[in-house]
Amino acid sequence: MRKLLYFLPLALALACAQKEEKQIEKEITEIRESPMASQPDSVLRHSVFFSFKETSSPEDIQSVVDAFRNLQNEIDGIEGFEWGTNSSPENLNQGLTHAFTLTFHSDEARDAYLPHPAHKAFGAILGPHLDKVTVVDYWTRP
Repeated sequence: MRKLLYFLPLALALACAQKEEKQIEKEITEIRESPMASQPDSVLRHSVFFSFKETSSPEDIQSVVDAFRNLQNEIDGIEGFEWGTNSSPENLNQGLTHAFTLTFHSDEARDAYLPHPAHKAFGAILGPHLDKVTVVDYWTRP
């Protein structure tokens, strides 16, 4: 009888754990099966690489980064924005230190971004600090 008393809490704990595991599996299945926001099969990446003049301070560079980041709040069609600094050990960056990637869902959205007044205003902030720039646009491939 005593062994049964020890076994009973263990059996209850296992039963509860299995029920919780089944509930979690059900929730995961529901998440996988729920319709996601429609995403295109591929997206247009607008990748921009900068190097800055030696006379530009870290604060100057940060103001450029902040202004670039803010474009997504000012221009419709920018679906995503990412940036970072070069960390490659290969030393093939040709002096370019900062990378920015804007994501668009269409050529038209990108084409509207390029002459947009907010983009032009960003160019005025960037101009005094820019040493080199490279731009590559490409459609992703799944």
